[in-house]
Amino acid sequence: MTTLIHQRVELSRQGQNPTTLCKMESGWAVFGDHQVLNGYCLLLPDPVVGSLNDLSIRQREIFLRDMTLIGDALLEVTGAWRINYEILGNSEAALHAHIVPRYDAEPEQYRKGPVWFYPWDDVPKFDPVRHKPLMDKIRAAIEKRISA
Repeated sequence: MTTLIHQRVELSRQGQNPTTLCKMESGWAVFGDHQVLNGYCLLLPDPVVGSLNDLSIRQREIFLRDMTLIGDALLEVTGAWRINYEILGNSEAALHAHIVPRYDAEPEQYRKGPVWFYPWDDVPKFDPVRHKPLMDKIRAAIEKRISA
């Protein structure tokens, strides 16, 4: 089965995915196609697997560690007050983690709920030019943590 996750991983491998932040031990840190909240990222495993349960215990540890390193970088760079982590896989049946910075300034009706309650048709789409400065900062913060 080929999913959007498979396609994006292949594009990242080829250097053709404009949302790619960097390669991590478990896969690829990427920006979300919709920047529902500024800095919304995902972690895509490489190789792609169906779910977290398809990984060995050690591979799970590495994937979850990488996921939280992205979260740490987002906290440092964006000024978010917390990070939400979600592993769903219901729409795209392949492992991927959503890493969502949450902000004090979010509208009250959305602040306490999952990010999926936002009106996704109205949120900013990823723009490689507009988002480049933020991507560069997040990438540097991730790479600093990888090399530590």
